[in-house]
Amino acid sequence: MPAEQSPALLPEAARWLRRRSWTAADRPVPRLLAAKEAAGAAGTVSVVLPALDEESTVGEIVEVIRRELMERIPLVDELVVVDSGSVDRTAEVAAAAGARVVRRDAILPRLPAVPGKGEVLWRSLLVTSGAIVCFIDADLREFDPAFVSGIVGPLLTDPDIQLVKAMYDRPLEAEGAVVPAGGGRVTELVARPLLNLHWPQLAGFVQPLGGEYAARRSLLDRLHFPTGYGVELGLLVDALELVGLDALAQVDVGVRHHRHQDSQALGRMAATIYRTALERLDRTNRLKAADDLARPVLTQFSRDPLTRDFTAHDHPVTALERPPMIELPEYRNQRM
Repeated sequence: MPAEQSPALLPEAARWLRRRSWTAADRPVPRLLAAKEAAGAAGTVSVVLPALDEESTVGEIVEVIRRELMERIPLVDELVVVDSGSVDRTAEVAAAAGARVVRRDAILPRLPAVPGKGEVLWRSLLVTSGAIVCFIDADLREFDPAFVSGIVGPLLTDPDIQLVKAMYDRPLEAEGAVVPAGGGRVTELVARPLLNLHWPQLAGFVQPLGGEYAARRSLLDRLHFPTGYGVELGLLVDALELVGLDALAQVDVGVRHHRHQDSQALGRMAATIYRTALERLDRTNRLKAADDLARPVLTQFSRDPLTRDFTAHDHPVTALERPPMIELPEYRNQRM
């Protein structure tokens, strides 16, 4: 098993973690190709890379996908880089590596584009055709094709699955130092607490904000897309509401190496994600969560060094508040 359930998870979430978490190796390539052929048009796969000033990494990602998943094995049908206004050579590098490059502002020109990753992902649905759409961030290094084949696999082999997130180790790599599992700071400080407290069914997702995920077009074209960094949390929450927990899954693809943001950029991301959550709580009249909706336990994950599985750990989330001291008779008597 790639992830072990937590005793504090809601029963539905615990069952989901056991039934809907896999590794990329669970579905070998021959099985994927057979399922793709049997699915016909429903098995066509588009891979989208949203890119902004990623000339140093986008070329290698495109080359690996084209070589390993389009030429060596025919798993991916379409590879598109959507350039959201790069001022470097991102577009040229991506095109030279074999991707079809589309400028964000050329898509749906009647509607002026706004900055943000979610805007790019939303517009990409207009310039792709696959029944399965796979999003991959363009800043990954040491890219493994399992990031694509792993998360596309469940969608090809199980018609009940609608959306699949990648899960992985995320080391923090900065100035030559490596902190194992030190990445994903906004996930651990903002997104995971929000999901655990307000959408506890989603507490089993190891990387809820990860930019690598695949979904059926028939789901994506029915979802709201937050235009900024809140897009991953927004899509996950909305997918839960629309198709239910059992239609969601996650696949372990190993280790994610990428460029890390500075603290101010992380602060802006955190604020956007928090507001995205508030919008959804307000939309469902849950802005002031009742006691039975809030889950006073935070489930976090770590990689077991022996089994290489993700192991869940539970921590109580205390919210006890003391009343104003002036309300205590002992205090009032003392001050008399």
